[in-house]
Amino acid sequence: MSSAELTPAVPDPVAVRHFVTPGYRWGFVLVVSLFFLWALANNFNDILIRQFQKALGLNRGEAGFIQFVFYIGYFVVALPAGLLMRRFGYRAGVLTGLGLYAVGALLFLPASLMTSYALFLVALFLIAAGAACLETTGNAYVGVFGDPASAVRRLNLAQAFNGLGGFFAPIIGGTLIFSGVEHSKAVLAQMSPAALQAYRASEVATVRLPYALLAIAVLLVAAAVGWARLPEGRSEDTAHGDLRTLIRRPALRGAVIAQFFYVGAQVGVWSFFIDFAKEAAPDLSERNAAFLLSISLLLFMIGRFTGTALMTRVRPTTLLGSYALANVGLCAVAAMAGGRLALGALMLVSFFMSIMFPTIFGLGVEGLGAAKPLGSSCIVMAIVGGAIFPPLMGVASVWTGSVAIIMLLPLACFVVIAAYARRAHRAWPQASDGVPG
Repeated sequence: MSSAELTPAVPDPVAVRHFVTPGYRWGFVLVVSLFFLWALANNFNDILIRQFQKALGLNRGEAGFIQFVFYIGYFVVALPAGLLMRRFGYRAGVLTGLGLYAVGALLFLPASLMTSYALFLVALFLIAAGAACLETTGNAYVGVFGDPASAVRRLNLAQAFNGLGGFFAPIIGGTLIFSGVEHSKAVLAQMSPAALQAYRASEVATVRLPYALLAIAVLLVAAAVGWARLPEGRSEDTAHGDLRTLIRRPALRGAVIAQFFYVGAQVGVWSFFIDFAKEAAPDLSERNAAFLLSISLLLFMIGRFTGTALMTRVRPTTLLGSYALANVGLCAVAAMAGGRLALGALMLVSFFMSIMFPTIFGLGVEGLGAAKPLGSSCIVMAIVGGAIFPPLMGVASVWTGSVAIIMLLPLACFVVIAAYARRAHRAWPQASDGVPG
């Protein structure tokens, strides 16, 4: 596979010509490409959780620590990224994020040679730091490219290409990282120490190629960003940028809380999807389970495109609440039904998660003006929910001996999101009415 195959996909400029400022359309295409790029990093983790259980001899709880470290990186870096963006502009935020991302991806080579879980976690933290810069910058930046009244629809369009990256990640990761060799615990117990070490070394080596290609793709995009014509979008007005003042805004505070639970649910569902699929259908191979995850993420991408279209007719808060309630029901089926019915329900959860992140984000930063970079940082910091829920779910699955039952935790998260949507619809009608544009 060439590095070109990992280059972020871009939207057709015809699709964006009506709400992107003339002269910056290709710059917008480039920024949208970043959404694809950080989706690869986020969704490769779902493959790593399964692979590291084999390659490093981890249990689900220990492997779930991957997401803890990754999303702690988001939490730590989001606010500095917002301050950097406010001081030096959006381009600086993008280039900083791409640089950190590339360094983290390149660290996978020595980590795999040393078979060091600790070094892998350092590498993932750096990738997360880069992704946090990109998300903090990118989610706010798309609002600068056109009419503020269409900002949330523009963000949903951009996030659709994040969904496209999520779709390709399990295909790429499943093909390049999963070796197709699966040994039972009994077989592993019978191996000699030398044979077991050789098996694990061969399994851990599979991560080198995809992360090397990812690093090359990131560096190519960084070069393009350095030369592209982009709106700076930096304001010298910082009077309304005080963090304590911002967090007192009910719309922003509500969005931060909702985003915490949404990301916890999303990361939890996808992190354990492959283990869930293997439990629901024991005859399913790891690669086929990864392909099913990819289909689920295709539904996620389709949901973002259709959600963007629906928002021209339906209030974002109404759509958000309806989708959250749909996922409450689907998670209940996934937790209780068992078999392929449960697996199908969990796959459908991705479709209804599709519009949640950008809609919550757009509602939270609506009307912040010059304070948008810091408001964006606050919401991106809420991504730390992805650090909390996967380890909890991993430990719970070890205690209960079941992956299915832990889907009750995402169910509870979607209840919170439904409540947020209802409150936002009633309490902040100006955002609810004005977002569609």
